[in-house]
Amino acid sequence: MKEIIAIIRMNKVNTTKKALADTGICGLHAMKVKGRGKIHVDLSILDQMGDSEELAGIVNESLDKGSRLIPKRMLTILVQDNEIDKVVNTIISVNKEGNKGDGKIFICPVSDAARVRTGERGEAAV
Repeated sequence: MKEIIAIIRMNKVNTTKKALADTGICGLHAMKVKGRGKIHVDLSILDQMGDSEELAGIVNESLDKGSRLIPKRMLTILVQDNEIDKVVNTIISVNKEGNKGDGKIFICPVSDAARVRTGERGEAAV
């Protein structure tokens, strides 16, 4: 079993849910989150500057300017190992616009699961 965690744009949730349902994946959780990706600092300035204190100031200024957290949605989906590619490719096909902020997908191992109501364990609990 794997857990797929997808961070996507807020306006893509319904389209993503429908596309996943069309492929037979209906179980998921969606949460409101805020975050940001990498902050890109132009390191070519290293060639132009020798003063590490001045460089640190520029990096800190870039971090301050780019520290705004952006509202996103986080989807978590538990899948069997043979469904990983189908789910990941579906999420990418719906959310890929070719722009920064299109999203990220993380695939994590799940060692076990338990259904509270019945006590079932493993894949039967999912």
